[in-house]
Amino acid sequence: MQIQMSVDGFVAGPNGEGDWLFLSGKNNPEALQQVIAFNIELASSSDTLLMGRKMAGPGFFKHWENVADNLPDNPWHPMAQLIVNLRKIVFSRNETSLSGRNLEVENGDLATVVQALKEQPGKDILVYGGADFVSSLISLNLIDEYYLIVNPVAIGTGLSIFKEQKILNLESSKAFKHGKIVNKYLPV
Repeated sequence: MQIQMSVDGFVAGPNGEGDWLFLSGKNNPEALQQVIAFNIELASSSDTLLMGRKMAGPGFFKHWENVADNLPDNPWHPMAQLIVNLRKIVFSRNETSLSGRNLEVENGDLATVVQALKEQPGKDILVYGGADFVSSLISLNLIDEYYLIVNPVAIGTGLSIFKEQKILNLESSKAFKHGKIVNKYLPV
């Protein structure tokens, strides 16, 4: 699971706001390249991307498909190509189909479906979010690796992915010059 969070532990503002996510690297091309390189490295180790319906809401897949297809000079172009080509599974209680390349909608029991996916051969499974979806996976002990990208921004209040105590072991930590820190944790 990869998710961005504020230094005070929130993954989004109270209403899902993410306007604070790129404040630390704003107008800093080197910082942007570091973030893109990390995202590409992690996505390249995966062949499946899991998301909740809210995260995959209107525009998410259209945005990445547009960057992949039409914006070769965009610094996010290599990442967009990865996202477009990954098998994507969106979990939803209500939707039965969404538009996007290599996209499936799953309405089954979350624990059963994710456990079955983990048993399939292939590369890693990457989880992006949103907050409620990730929180459900955490509560069901379905996350094997936590990549928490801590931004040097406090937002004061917001959405958390942890609803109960969870003990994690820090496996690695990488600080970027622009202030973001990627902490890799494994569950105990």
